[in-house]
Formats: sequence, structure tokens, C-alpha cells
Amino acid sequence: MKIGLLREEKLPADKRVVFTPKQCKNIKFIYKNLNIVVQSSDKRCFSDHEYTAEGIDVVEDLHDCDVLFGVKEVPKSLLIPNKKYFFFSHTIKEQPYNRALLAKMVDLKIEMIDYEVLKNTKGERLLGFGRFAGIIGGYNAFLTYGLKSGKFALKPAYKCIDKQEMFDQLNNIILDKERFIVTGNGRVGRGIIEIMHKARIRQVLLDEYINQEFDEPVFLHLDTMDYNERIDGLLSNKQEFYTKPELYKSSFTKFTKKSDVFIAGHYYATGSPYLFTKNDALSNDFNLKVIADISCDIDGPIASTLRASTIESPIYGYHPSTQMEVDYNQDDAIAVMAVSNLPCELPKDASEDFGKSMLEKIIPLLVTKDNDKILESATICSNGSLNSKYEYLRGYISKV
Repeated sequence: MKIGLLREEKLPADKRVVFTPKQCKNIKFIYKNLNIVVQSSDKRCFSDHEYTAEGIDVVEDLHDCDVLFGVKEVPKSLLIPNKKYFFFSHTIKEQPYNRALLAKMVDLKIEMIDYEVLKNTKGERLLGFGRFAGIIGGYNAFLTYGLKSGKFALKPAYKCIDKQEMFDQLNNIILDKERFIVTGNGRVGRGIIEIMHKARIRQVLLDEYINQEFDEPVFLHLDTMDYNERIDGLLSNKQEFYTKPELYKSSFTKFTKKSDVFIAGHYYATGSPYLFTKNDALSNDFNLKVIADISCDIDGPIASTLRASTIESPIYGYHPSTQMEVDYNQDDAIAVMAVSNLPCELPKDASEDFGKSMLEKIIPLLVTKDNDKILESATICSNGSLNSKYEYLRGYISKV
């Protein structure tokens, strides 16, 4: 079997890779019958020379490869017929901007395996860049608060050599009695918690957070049912909330009264209550000064997220009274950090983390023909048709 690492062609350029040079070398060492080559690129975070130094061939043409690995979507014009592809296709939610891409892959009889739906037998995702989204998003929350408060300044993550330099920057944080709230229980949420501990912010329990005062900065990690309650006042149930969200309303404002910074790493499902609305943000006791929206749902559950921001310009202001974007330094503005591609700030570390999971969980399945059907379940299309699990996308691609 011959594997090819694709050059990322989608714009804006993404510097991440599926495997680092050393991981490619490990693949060749462990799997003697598996060869791996890398498509030449001057954009990725590892140079062509770094791959060749590890004995990996750098090539331009990947037509003789059996399996092609990328990160972002492959432009339609560069797809090679009858190949097996792995990448984030962003099609399973019927995203209109990738409708033509999926239709083209079906036409070209491509076998497309989407990282997003690679799951174990418990339904848990096996891969993702979520951890680094959480880590960097949490770091950017501190960066934003430092600029908004004027208390300290941190070096932007994308200007750091690696995650260790970023972690070292946390020593520059100057805080008093600030209170942070964190949402998210998946990879993103765990990444946020990781950075909170790196910053030496003490975690407290919900009752403590609501009822006590502190002489130090603290944070509270919220569970879904901590900020959702039944509209009729009856006992709340998480499973019911997931299946019948219309029976629930948000109780998030009890935390916005007592918090300075909100770091959002939760997954928002369509139909669930908004965490806070534009009217909620108008309240005199709405205290949030900084919102780091890692989830970045535009015009969604967090009213202040008007748009995605960029790595180079990560912060904008939200004015509750006008509901408009303003300078974040304005006194009555909420500073919003809503970068949608956070892992790209530390592409080498994020790539190494992703590649490690690929080596442990996916390459063995590829070599052994996936005895437990994990790859088959994540295959969106093959042999010129949608696979049965994704037949619901038929109408989606028929509109091309």
C-alpha cells in the first residue's frame, strides 16, 4: 500500500499536516509493506527538507498512491478518480459550500473517509483538532482579558515557536479576583481545562462559585444541565434535554452576573436554548467583560458572536446597547475572541497531536482492513454512490 500526504490547497492556506516527518518515518519502520510519500509544499509547517531528512520521498505527482491523506477539503479540480481519500469534508451537515465537492467525489468513484465521523464502538470520535482548539482558545481568552483590562500582555500563540513557549507566556498573567466560566465536555472542553490548570487558576464547585467570594481568581466548569432548566419548572433530565430541547430554557444568566470571562467550548445542537440573548446582554447585572467563543456559532447561542475573527486580528468588540461591532477597548464593549481555526496558530504541535492519534487508531485499521467496521462507518461515498449511512445526503448533492 502506498500512502500520499496531500499538499493543502484550500485557501486561506492551512499549515497543518496529518503526519509529521518523524511520524512518517515511524510508519515505514513499523509497517514494512507500507510506503509513504509527501507532496511538495512551501506552505506546511514542516518543510520538504524535514521530510527528506527522515528518508521520506517528496514528490509532486500522487497518482500512483492508493490512499491520500489531507486536512482540509481537496479542491474539486485536483481530485484523482478512484482513490481512497481521508480529510475533513464538511459535508455531513449538508453544508451548501461543499455540495459540489461531494457530488464530484461520487462522480469520480472516490472512496471518501471523513475524520469527523471516525468513531469507536461507543460512538466517541477518534480524531480531531479539538484539544488544541481548546488550549489555544483558552490561552486567547487570557490574551484578550489582558488587553481589555490593561493588566498584562501576552505574545500571540501564532507568534510562539511551540506550545511550550505559549505556556511560558502564562507566567506574565496578572490577575486579582477574576472569575471564569468554562463550557464544553469534549476535546475542546478538556483543552480549555488544560490551559486553566497551566495558568494555575483554581477550579471551584458550582455552589461555591454562586455563593462564595474569593481572594484569588477561580474558574467553574459548567455541565450542560448547569445552565439549562425545564420551562415548566419540573425536574430537568439530560437525556430528555438532548431529545426534547424545546422543553428547556437557558439559566445561563445566573453565571453572567458573577463572571468576568466566559470561555465557550460547548457543542450547540440546533433547537437548543441560546445561552444568552441580545436582551440578556442589556441587563445591568450582565458582568462579562471577555467572551472567548471557541465554538464560534455565528448569530447563534452566544449573542455577542457577530462574526468569526482571524488569527492575526482575533478580537472585536460587541456593544450591548447598539448590538453592533465596536472597538473592543470601548468601556462598555464586551471583548469577543471568535477565531474559527484556532489549531492553525500552533500547526506543528496540533499536527503532532493529530498524527499521534492517527498512528494509534487509524493506520492499524487501514492495514488490517478494518475488522471492526470503523472505517466503513466513516465512508461517505464509494464506487460512485453514497454509502447507506449517508444516503440522506442524496437530495443534498442532487441540487448541484
